[in-house]
Amino acid sequence: MEARERPAARELLSAPRVRDLFRKFAHRTALAVGSVWSFFIAFLVIVIWLVTGPIFHYSDTWQLLINTGTTIVTFLMVFLIQATQNRDSREIHLKLDELLRAISKARTGIADLDDLSDKELEHLLQEFHGARKKRGLAEPEEGEDETDGGADESDDDGDESRKGSGDDE
Repeated sequence: MEARERPAARELLSAPRVRDLFRKFAHRTALAVGSVWSFFIAFLVIVIWLVTGPIFHYSDTWQLLINTGTTIVTFLMVFLIQATQNRDSREIHLKLDELLRAISKARTGIADLDDLSDKELEHLLQEFHGARKKRGLAEPEEGEDETDGGADESDDDGDESRKGSGDDE
């Protein structure tokens, strides 16, 4: 009987409605917790806890109260923050993929970079640095934006830099 209950529970938790409710809850919570007011409330809780120390003679229970509270909040916030970051990352990837598809000279094969190994990513980075040198551009300094990475309109020498773009001229 227990085996029959588990699939039903799994179906309930994987239902689109539950996922959508969690997404909305995580988003709203992340917005609320990231506000100035939340910081002030948290700060106020710490001040109240410190002020009550002498009243409770700095007892173990007094210390346990703040330790337990902060541990529970931190534990739950890790999952909420991770959920919102995963969604934000997915949204950014989709937007960038759409931009790549919209630019005729862009290599749309780059849209799947998350499937590449670290070694393949490093090779691609070196390829972009080589393209910059080829055009006489300086190497980007650390922290500098590399928005000009590889495909430009004057690069019609027929090399494989556009491989995977799906554009056949």
